[in-house]
Amino acid sequence: MYKLIAFDAYGTLFDVYSVGQLAEAIYPAKGKQLTELWRERQIEYTRLVTISDPNPTGSQYYLSFWEITARALRYSCKHFGLLLSPENEKKLMSQYAKLAAFTESKGVLKGIQAAGIKSAILSNGNQQMLTTVVAANQLTPYLDKIVSVEDVRQFKTAPQTYGLLLDQFQVAKQEVLFVSSNAWDVVGAGWFGFDTFWVNRQALPFEEIGLQPTYEASALIDLLQKIA
Repeated sequence: MYKLIAFDAYGTLFDVYSVGQLAEAIYPAKGKQLTELWRERQIEYTRLVTISDPNPTGSQYYLSFWEITARALRYSCKHFGLLLSPENEKKLMSQYAKLAAFTESKGVLKGIQAAGIKSAILSNGNQQMLTTVVAANQLTPYLDKIVSVEDVRQFKTAPQTYGLLLDQFQVAKQEVLFVSSNAWDVVGAGWFGFDTFWVNRQALPFEEIGLQPTYEASALIDLLQKIA
């Protein structure tokens, strides 16, 4: 049914909160709060960049996702009154560069490859970030392409970000299944015209706007049942 299965990276294949253990070691009793706000601010900054200048040729406010991630960390530390030394910033960012994949990620990608279906990452992350985290988790052999929004200098959910998949693969919209654990990303991909698979690990309600996901499951591994 599908010729391409495209994955969001952060939160879907890679656990953005796996940096929390290091954050807790550096800032005892504050690590969880810090990592949660860090993630929220990171996404908020991407939205500000795109909303403030939705130019199809790229936002004049565009910063790489790496830079946005660093600035979100700095803000979060200031918010909680935590001293972020250059050494600790380097430690936390280095850990972020090599976030742990969810345990099921490799098996799912291998299963898609075995089924003869193309797979890709489509992420807000810049190319260097994505290449690093994929390699760190030994997933490189199981992906056909890593696609970054940096090519259009906008962030999801700008429609041209999802359009990158059609530029990179000879497929029609209806031949693409987009997979994300982020409901807002599922909304954006659905509006663009892709079928969607929502990995709802936390049993949350879906958003009150946008199309309902084509599929929903509590674990990424359930995706393999949909392509069997």
